[in-house]
Amino acid sequence: MVKLQENESTISDSEWEIMRIVWTLKHASSTQVIEELQAKKNWTESTIKTLLRRLVKKGLIATKKDGRRFIYTATVSQTQIMIEAAQERLNRMCDMHKGEVILKLLSDSPISKKDLAQMKEVITEKEKDAPEKVPCNCLPDKAHLC
Repeated sequence: MVKLQENESTISDSEWEIMRIVWTLKHASSTQVIEELQAKKNWTESTIKTLLRRLVKKGLIATKKDGRRFIYTATVSQTQIMIEAAQERLNRMCDMHKGEVILKLLSDSPISKKDLAQMKEVITEKEKDAPEKVPCNCLPDKAHLC
């Protein structure tokens, strides 16, 4: 898992927008990021540069000076950050209901045949040790069914 710097446990929706551009382009100048974002958002150049600085501070993108411009590259993969964000959300939920949430996400998400095959393998392996019912973990030291 990617560990963001202390006090920086998440990235904002706006920061996600920038990260998606940097991940897609592999490396991008601030001008490219600004152009791409302004094509779909009504953001000022200074707002975008502030967001870029925050992402550098969080260690999610690196910057390199290339003449008069800055080039940004991601220091973490998109999949790593997506897993961390999803896990952070799931950790807030009742264990008993996580399966339902994952099923709904699976049902509603576009997924490749390759990913589905891998999921089948994981499910087959997890089935070997899966309990009949996952207990609620909402209240400490209590056996509840939510």
